[in-house]
Amino acid sequence: MIKRLLWIVTLVLLAIGTFAEARQPAKAPRIGFLGGSSPSAISARIEAFRRGLRELGYVEGKNIVIEWRYAEGKFDRLPALAAELVRLKVDVIVTSGPLPTRAAKEATVTIPIVMTQVGDPVGSGFVASLARPDGNITGLSTLAPELSGKRLELLKETVPRLSRVAVLVTSTRPGNAQELKEVELAAGG
Repeated sequence: MIKRLLWIVTLVLLAIGTFAEARQPAKAPRIGFLGGSSPSAISARIEAFRRGLRELGYVEGKNIVIEWRYAEGKFDRLPALAAELVRLKVDVIVTSGPLPTRAAKEATVTIPIVMTQVGDPVGSGFVASLARPDGNITGLSTLAPELSGKRLELLKETVPRLSRVAVLVTSTRPGNAQELKEVELAAGG
């Protein structure tokens, strides 16, 4: 998890760096953070994000500003919160999950967006491809359908007499079809 967060911090700083040259040196970069849950629900991730920034020499309130916005589970608030970050003219928006990413994408095509915790950014329509995202969105994907098959293989090793397994998925969630396919392959049919 720490390595992933360091990648996120690196992506954020690279996105800010492209705008830093055009800005006055005295102005601290501004990161907008958009989350769908509450700060307490993702407190470990927030602390890891801050720690990653500190390790790179950025201290919140000192040489970098972070505008934190949380929907607190009220996802209908996300578009307004994303629009507020755009009005604040943040240098980059970091999103946590697919719903905040969608809200940020709909709010701006110019401010860089670094997405986190998105299962299938291509299937969700956030990026054109993982190799070449295009547009203003980049980040990390949690899409790893091959892990679903591996999980079943491990379960079969752990419980050798296993004969049935139920797999519950949401058919409309991007990436689930690939995950189910991998599970079926690992099941042998």
